[in-house]
Amino acid sequence: MINACLLHLFGAPKILYSEITHLEHNSPNIIVYAIPVMAFLTLLEIGVSWYQNKKLYKTKESIGSTLVGLGNVLINVLIKVGLFYLFVWVYNLLPWRMSLNWWTFIPCYILFDFCSYWSHRISHELRLLWSTHVVHHSAENYNLTVSFRLSWIQNIKTIFFIPVALCGFHPIVIFVVSQVSVMFQFWVHTEYIKKLPYWVEYIFATPSNHRVHHGSQEKYLDKNFAATFIFWDRIFGTFQLEEERPIYGLTKKIGNRLNPIFLNFHEVNDMYQDVKAAKGFKKKWFYIFGSPLKIYNEKIARKREKEMVSDSF
Repeated sequence: MINACLLHLFGAPKILYSEITHLEHNSPNIIVYAIPVMAFLTLLEIGVSWYQNKKLYKTKESIGSTLVGLGNVLINVLIKVGLFYLFVWVYNLLPWRMSLNWWTFIPCYILFDFCSYWSHRISHELRLLWSTHVVHHSAENYNLTVSFRLSWIQNIKTIFFIPVALCGFHPIVIFVVSQVSVMFQFWVHTEYIKKLPYWVEYIFATPSNHRVHHGSQEKYLDKNFAATFIFWDRIFGTFQLEEERPIYGLTKKIGNRLNPIFLNFHEVNDMYQDVKAAKGFKKKWFYIFGSPLKIYNEKIARKREKEMVSDSF
């Protein structure tokens, strides 16, 4: 009986490559379908903010966020088939392939969220990956359009989700999970939802918990990385309670930029310039793979030293 159940769950046949196009077409584009709903809620928040004179939106910044978001959606649609081939290839290599069952969504989502935590955390600790994430933190106002600020080159971090594929989950389940995870993160980018009941705040990445992540104060830096379940931060020591109101944006402000090209690639350009000017392999390596916070602090210290030398004359 047990063997029969295991065979039913883990004995799924391989996916023929000729079937991939059919599977891809039958894998729902949840984010595309959700765009009208997100647009309505965003316009509603804009209207309420304007009516209450809260000034939560800046025109250039919001347009920039929207352009970045539309570009990200387009890129994901274009590379969807390629990613499908990758996950089908991994799926076919495994002897423990899971069949397409709705309930596998639950364990897949939990594991996917665990991988999201580490992908997100490492993106804050390693400058090369920070350059694929910085666009999301560059907004100096916190509103629903910030959720649109997803890097055009963030798919390089697909490697962090290979463990999910190696567990044998069906590729369609993985793609649905990834989209639901992105959708969950839409509603947390608002100041209108204050703190929720304790048990919700303890388990989930709520607006309050995620506002901390976008704060530029020292106590808020590199905290609350979770996408859905905040207990990952509690377990791994990166949780911070929302106390004073966060000051949003990067530690080095870039202003309310509209150009999506600049928003996506300004850190890549800065990294290139730093590496170009650096002397010695060790220093060049540091500017590529070092901690963004340490690099920023080093630049500030070097700037102060120059100012002190200049003042002494």
